[in-house]
Formats: sequence, C-alpha cells, structure tokens
Amino acid sequence: MIKKDDLPNRVPIFPLSNFIFFPNTSAPLNIFEPRYISMIDQCMKTDRLLGMAQPKRITDNKIPELFDVGCLGKISSFNETEDGRYVIILNGITRFNISKEIENNKAFREFEINFNSFENDTTDRKEKIDFSDLNLIFKDLKRVFDKQGYLINWNELKKQNLDQTINTLSMASPFSKEEKQMLLEAKDLKFRKKKLEQILKIYNSDNFSNKTLQ
Repeated sequence: MIKKDDLPNRVPIFPLSNFIFFPNTSAPLNIFEPRYISMIDQCMKTDRLLGMAQPKRITDNKIPELFDVGCLGKISSFNETEDGRYVIILNGITRFNISKEIENNKAFREFEINFNSFENDTTDRKEKIDFSDLNLIFKDLKRVFDKQGYLINWNELKKQNLDQTINTLSMASPFSKEEKQMLLEAKDLKFRKKKLEQILKIYNSDNFSNKTLQ
C-alpha cells in the first residue's frame, strides 16, 4: 500500500465515460489513441501513477469537463500489441478531488489533485458489514443484468472479500455515468452499499429505463 506522503499532487488523467474504479480493485485498459499512448509512455518512465475520471459531457471544443472525484491507480502490468496498442492493468490506490487543471503543451491533460476527503482509502481500517445482506443485492443485480444482456461470473465474485465485492459490482453494473459517479463518491462502504440497493430498486421497477437516481 502506498504511503500518504508518497501520493502525488499532480497526475495525468485519463477521461473515460461510464467507467469508475476503486481502491483495491484492478481494471484492464486498452490504450490506442496516440495522445493516451504518450500519456502511458510518461507514466511508465516515472512513477506509473495515473488518474481516472469520468467526463460530464463533451463540450463544443471537444475538451470534456470532468467530474470532481476520480481514482488514482498504478500500472501493474504493461504489454504492447503488434498493432501498437497498449494493454495495461491499473490497480486502484485512492480516490481524489480535482483541484485544477495544469496548462501544458502535451497531447494529454494533467491536473492538481488532493486526497483530503479520502484519507481512509489508504488505511487498513475495515468496515463491518453483514455479508448476508449481499444475497438480496445479488438477486436484484441478476435481474438487471438479465434485462440488459450482461454476463458476469457470479461464482468468482463471491470469492472476493466484502469491499471488493461491492466495489466490483459498482464498477460492472450497467448504470448511468451519474449513478456510477454517485457510487464512486460515496463516503464509505456502507453508504455505497445503500446507494447500490437504491439504484437497483429503480432499475428493477417497470419503468426503470427512464429514471436516474439523484
């Protein structure tokens, strides 16, 4: 686990819509745009640290405004394909707040970030939640996944510990970017579990396709 004093105050950020990830989870990424190839090149030459944040929307000048909260990750695996793509594994470290964008002459964007709101992300403190409560979440999620045509390995999921299970479900679920952002910003695991249950109730209602939890 990275120490708080070793966290960076500026990072390149990869904006990816409808994608979130959490501390202590891993995410595979397929990098093919030249600007993001350059970004990964810089990361690999330095500390391998990379921020992920969702864009709110695409503006007229094609520079998306980002949500204020993202997650910092470290590249743990790197492979280059024959056609020049990068396939990486990013391990989540801690969430962050974006302070401001840094002007640069690079093809990718860099930001000043801070971790003041997420100090618990880098501690070993475990939250006490009843694992049996997940049975209902599994049942509701299976209904949602069936409706959306999604597939997930439920047996492998049940082998994870509680926080990994809730966070993996939040990452994999077919929710809107606003709903996923809400789960990312949840202050702790109990609150994220509660929000996940609320979203699932809406998606399992008859008119779920027209609703987004606010």
